[in-house]
Amino acid sequence: MNRRILMAIPMAALLAACASQPHSTPVSVADTIARDPQLSTLNGLVQKAGLTDTLRAAGPYTVFAPTNEAFSAVPATTMAALAADPAKLKNVLAYHVLPARVSAGDVKNGNAKTVQGANIALAKAGTFVTAEDAMVQSADIAASNGVVHKVDRVLMPPASH
Repeated sequence: MNRRILMAIPMAALLAACASQPHSTPVSVADTIARDPQLSTLNGLVQKAGLTDTLRAAGPYTVFAPTNEAFSAVPATTMAALAADPAKLKNVLAYHVLPARVSAGDVKNGNAKTVQGANIALAKAGTFVTAEDAMVQSADIAASNGVVHKVDRVLMPPASH
């Protein structure tokens, strides 16, 4: 066999394997959260608060998404109070959302206004990014209408006066 043909066979096999893989097209922030098993608690709460359609809208949005582990650290009484009060739950969840697309590389030290209306303190040191006292564990999960950053804590908005 010709040497070129022998070299081309593995390359053709590699290209065929790559072509058969499904392409990961970004979906909305809501659907990005729904697809991630580490965000199943957040997904359920987003649905309960009636925010799914909002997070499927045009955006752009940046969501600081608490993981299941982050929610497990919230006192049970607090979670029960949120579950019993959809407006309060919506308020807390909206505090995790910025009405803009902010990648980890674009974070500037300072405050950013949330969808909830209060400011959230963002900070970056090297590759570390925080939102209030929550550390971003997994950054820049692309969505069609924004970006999701997984965080290790649930953020509570400041008490309104």
